[in-house]
Amino acid sequence: MTRARAKEIDIALPHLRLAGLRSGNRHGPKLLAIHGWLDNAASFDALSPWFDDFDLVAIDLPGHGRSDHRPRGAWYHYVDYLYDVLCCVDALGWPRFAVLGHSLGGAIGSVLAAALPERVEALYLIEAFGPISTPSEKSLALLRAALGDRAGIDAKQLRIFPNLDAPAAARRQHPQMPLSADAALALVTRGTRQVDGGHVWSSDPRLTLTSAIRMTEEQIRNCLSGITCPTRLVLADPAMPFVDQVMMNERLALVPQLVVARLPGTHHLHMDIAEPVARALRG
Repeated sequence: MTRARAKEIDIALPHLRLAGLRSGNRHGPKLLAIHGWLDNAASFDALSPWFDDFDLVAIDLPGHGRSDHRPRGAWYHYVDYLYDVLCCVDALGWPRFAVLGHSLGGAIGSVLAAALPERVEALYLIEAFGPISTPSEKSLALLRAALGDRAGIDAKQLRIFPNLDAPAAARRQHPQMPLSADAALALVTRGTRQVDGGHVWSSDPRLTLTSAIRMTEEQIRNCLSGITCPTRLVLADPAMPFVDQVMMNERLALVPQLVVARLPGTHHLHMDIAEPVARALRG
């Protein structure tokens, strides 16, 4: 399918500015696309033509892509993204909307749907169902690690790449989340900015810090049990090594209107095999 034309947009929130891409039918049902950690709105370039009957807005989350970074001294706490998304849809004038979410974006969408069922009318999730959990007995170690990471972040120097091939190659080196060459180039084209001598990452270095606080698995399951909207989830087969399959199956059993499809691919399968993923999501 021909890639849909997307319009670059800025969305003014009360506390910062989000960048995004808008495509599809402005009079259609509303669909907010939320990307994964360290990705950006280009994550949905290949998938967006299969949702061209929607008014589709793919955002760059704060600190990602072309959106503003959080103010100096702030953290990137998971719950703050929920507020960002709510401010975003309010700024767009959407009283009700669906979420298309990959990885972190899917985690955000699933918790938001549980917390505000009157606003989220459907979920289309890829490689995500709820956020990462941490056992309560690891809370202190997590906090110590986060504070230790934070101490040196202001002195971090950004690496300058001579061209886009270099950061694309760097993105492909993650052993647990392999990327195709095309997918990596799409993400780094939007996820870098030009400086003297080449390109640097546009994402906020604070995104790589250890999370100071995470919910326990019991807390997350309690949240997910509140999802009442129709939900479709695509998971990669084989599962990524960081996914606990027993824990995932326990989460999936909580939502009666959940339809799950498992497709051959990697964590970013929606960028590489857009059509099968779209058909699984759209039913």
